[in-house]
Amino acid sequence: MIRTHQIHAGLLPTDGTRAILRDVYFSPLGRAISLVQNCFGWVTRPFMVYGFRDPNTGTFRRMTRVSSTAVILCRENLRISDNCWIWHHSIIDCSNTVTIGEGVQIGAWVGVFSHSSHIAIRLHGRQYIEVDRSERVGYVRGPVEIGDYTFIGSSSLVMPGVRIGKGCVVGAGSLVNKSVPDYSVVAGNPARLIGKTTAMDAEFLHDPAVREQYYDKSLLDAGSM
Repeated sequence: MIRTHQIHAGLLPTDGTRAILRDVYFSPLGRAISLVQNCFGWVTRPFMVYGFRDPNTGTFRRMTRVSSTAVILCRENLRISDNCWIWHHSIIDCSNTVTIGEGVQIGAWVGVFSHSSHIAIRLHGRQYIEVDRSERVGYVRGPVEIGDYTFIGSSSLVMPGVRIGKGCVVGAGSLVNKSVPDYSVVAGNPARLIGKTTAMDAEFLHDPAVREQYYDKSLLDAGSM
């Protein structure tokens, strides 16, 4: 909790200080600052680290933020865009490729899985480890894709082979075991369609600034909202 005397003591950054820090981060020093934050994240956990190097392309995603407690398995198979957020204690299993679009937000304690061995290990018993992955009966695998500006609520699970479209909202604690169309709101176990984000957004689009900044101009151009 932040106490009043801390504010008066100047321990919180002022608007001017924030502006300076932002300008420095967007300068050529940004990568060095991200590296320092990554190192700091090993000492202080959980800690949100600004900046992430896309292991697939080598591109530095300056506005992507990943918690120091997030676990990314087989990160060489991760394809991630900019302006993403992966919160504390989430796990992203990229063994069969995970693609995360621009502006995706993933809450805390989320699991995104591109393989599952829960059936195969029963079928093969003690021999499971000795059987090659390509020959394991019941071994489920499949790439996962999360579309631009989709939100995955805390404690949700996304299963192998699922594609979640752009502009979606997945309610907290959901199990997503089937693909989800663009602009969907889904929730539950298993997740089911309960609404559309286009309907949620429509009430705000009378504001010219929102229309100018809206993530999906194709909807506005088509007059769908």
